[in-house]
Amino acid sequence: MHRLLVAMMIGVASSATMTRADNEQQPSESDRVASGRAVYQQYCASCHGATAQGAPNWQERDEHGELPAPPHNAEGHTWRHSDAELHMMVSKGWRDPFNKTERLTMPAFGDTLSPDQIRAVIAYLKTLWTPEEVQFQSEESREHPFPSARN
Repeated sequence: MHRLLVAMMIGVASSATMTRADNEQQPSESDRVASGRAVYQQYCASCHGATAQGAPNWQERDEHGELPAPPHNAEGHTWRHSDAELHMMVSKGWRDPFNKTERLTMPAFGDTLSPDQIRAVIAYLKTLWTPEEVQFQSEESREHPFPSARN
């Protein structure tokens, strides 16, 4: 009986330790947003603007027939895309279907940024949207969430 009790106590302690370790690996939402802001500034701001305002004249084609980088703030349309779509665009790059060229107008960052960094930058972008835009994007993401860690 004593051995059974000790074994159960060890199991509970191990479980608590594992839960604590798992929780320590998961950043808080404010940490994730701060990390995402740093990733954005390093990798995204040069095209999309320091405050996510987009390139100047972002709705007008340039000399190559391409649309410049759009804003990611409330003025843009990023909030219309699900988490899955945004993750894919960041990781695999993007060619705007309305562009006249075939090249990726947004480079792929899947080999540069980890899945957690991609999620963090998207979490940061969500802080730039109106409550209505956040709600719309959340509803879009219900059926199209972030890919699992295995993808």
